[in-house]
Amino acid sequence: MNKIEQPPFTEAAENRCPPEYFKGQRYNSISNYLKDHFGSKTIKLSIDGGFTCPNRDGSKGFGGCGFCSDSGSGEFSSDIDDQIALYSGKWPEAKYIAYFQNHTNTYAPVEVLRRKYFAVLKDPRISGIAIGTRPDCLPDDVLDLLEEISRDHFLWVELGLQTIHEDTAKLINRCYGLEEFQRAVSELGRRKIRTVVHLILGLPGESRDMMLESVKYVSGVPGLFGIKLHLMNLVKGSALAETMPGYVSFPDMDSYVELVTDCLEIIPPEVTVHRLTGDARRDILISPVWSFNKRTILNRINDRLNLLDSWQGKKYAGADVLRPKEI
Repeated sequence: MNKIEQPPFTEAAENRCPPEYFKGQRYNSISNYLKDHFGSKTIKLSIDGGFTCPNRDGSKGFGGCGFCSDSGSGEFSSDIDDQIALYSGKWPEAKYIAYFQNHTNTYAPVEVLRRKYFAVLKDPRISGIAIGTRPDCLPDDVLDLLEEISRDHFLWVELGLQTIHEDTAKLINRCYGLEEFQRAVSELGRRKIRTVVHLILGLPGESRDMMLESVKYVSGVPGLFGIKLHLMNLVKGSALAETMPGYVSFPDMDSYVELVTDCLEIIPPEVTVHRLTGDARRDILISPVWSFNKRTILNRINDRLNLLDSWQGKKYAGADVLRPKEI
């Protein structure tokens, strides 16, 4: 990884009014982006496409990544009809994005993927799809299918990178290298497919500086559409719960909030922020015990941004971003 000179803001940071620029917030939330794009509140529906993962079926490994529960990080997914019935009373004019969340949602023959994706897209209530996957599960025929979909439908692809540090990747049993991520973002970018990257804050053995290095690296992905910052939750049914049962990613909420604020300051302002924490069902959550208070965490992040008069991208021009090499 080579350090590069980070391009400046389109508009000088000192002349920007962040609350107005981000529609009253201090970061570029995906909810605001979708409301602008579709003209009304847009809700993401988590669905289970019935996929597995090469890190579970023995193709690359067994047991999944160390942080994943048995459901493949999709504890909140349920049927589309049930979810729309739940939301439509409160938001009768809402639009919906179908999010293929559980496990690896491009890990199947392309004809199977085509059938599953278009079965959802033909539902008139669905305005687009989001597909969560691994960077090593994007062969050319799948990329061709995604490009085809993106020409006529709203689509983004989510890549679970989690960390740029290879020692951590081995510890969590990620089973792919950084070069595979670099190829994936390069190919998705070449095909003009919106790309969202997942990072996990608080992985075992990672220092604050290491986590910020991962954020800086992802911030250098050309044309990046979105980023997700997950809090590392230790959950029942995960490999880490077996090997590190006493692990706690952050000692308290304040330490996590401070780190997220620092992360936001170096993320380019045009990148949509899809998540700033991570929630798990309380019946499977082991630690941190405070992490289920999602609303409180988000409120404290906003409070800290206000207190510091800070916002997403405030330090971006001097963030010393590490840009992925072109493949």
